[in-house]
Amino acid sequence: MKLIDDKEIDDGEVTMNEGREMETAEHEREEISSPPCSLVIEEFPLKRSIVVGYALTSKKIKSFLQPKLEGLARNKGILFVAIDQKRPLSEQGPFDIVLHKQIGKEWRLILEEYRLGHPDVTVLDPPDAILHLRNRQSMLQCVADMNLSDSYGRVGVPKQLVIKRDASSIPEAVNKAGLRLPLVAKPLVADGSAKSHELSLAYDQHSLLKLEPPLVLQEFVNHGGVLFKVYIVGEAIRVVRRFSLPDVSRRELSKAAGVFHFPRVSCAAASADDADLDPNIAELPPRPLLERLAKELRRGLGLRLFNLDIIREHGTRDQFYVIDINYFPGYGKMPEYEHVFTDFLLSVVQSQFKKRALADQY
Repeated sequence: MKLIDDKEIDDGEVTMNEGREMETAEHEREEISSPPCSLVIEEFPLKRSIVVGYALTSKKIKSFLQPKLEGLARNKGILFVAIDQKRPLSEQGPFDIVLHKQIGKEWRLILEEYRLGHPDVTVLDPPDAILHLRNRQSMLQCVADMNLSDSYGRVGVPKQLVIKRDASSIPEAVNKAGLRLPLVAKPLVADGSAKSHELSLAYDQHSLLKLEPPLVLQEFVNHGGVLFKVYIVGEAIRVVRRFSLPDVSRRELSKAAGVFHFPRVSCAAASADDADLDPNIAELPPRPLLERLAKELRRGLGLRLFNLDIIREHGTRDQFYVIDINYFPGYGKMPEYEHVFTDFLLSVVQSQFKKRALADQY
């Protein structure tokens, strides 16, 4: 699969004043003839390594910081350095980028203070923006507000309902909200834990009483048993297919009862990229639609590292639903993630360099 908007970065060094060795008179004539603010910044100078400080969980370190990534990064002048969370962050580094996936109010406060004191360091991503995705009540609101629709398709979110307590109230709340069975039940908190990935499918009104709040109920949309996992790394996009929950027919719905539990759906082991699928189901979402969606979400969420779970409504070609958004997902499961990620890190530092150079002109 081809990377969308993939940008190659040269390793060349920028020489800001190439005419320094010219004679003084010629140099002065050149400056006089040049228009104001004519500085052209082509690339950033790689005279030292780019230092990426990371604060990740042990699970994320194992899956993300694989030897192939670290080796490729070294070849491109990028060093990953572990952040010691027992020491003040301001005493460590210096860092060009801080890469993190930690939770907790104390860590958020530490990062926010660090960002204010180190404006030249890029923090991936802002902790307050990440917090927005930890609650499934607010997670999909950005997509819902978009009402994205163009010639390539329509993107929405399934109708959903938040239940914070008292399972006995669920049937009445579902009827009042007008939700149709079956319903997918997801934990309200999406903190990356195994429990937060657990799904349940409730087929009838009585089974709703067996659910455990706090949770989010989403109308189940038949989608051919396949979802599209859309990885976003800055402006780069990669899409893979994953097997998902099977469709539920009206006949099955009339006979089925109870709650069916699914520990984890759409994991890497459930890859559907090489499966013999109906072309109407396997067809990837249109690239222009994904580009527009990713651009709007980067702006709306304030994030650059996340992924989307997208489904196409079975029987349609252009009706899509975003059913989940995850911050700093399992990039180790994304094909060629090492190249995508290292190119992204280089582009972040290049952007930093350009901003500083432009600021120095004034």
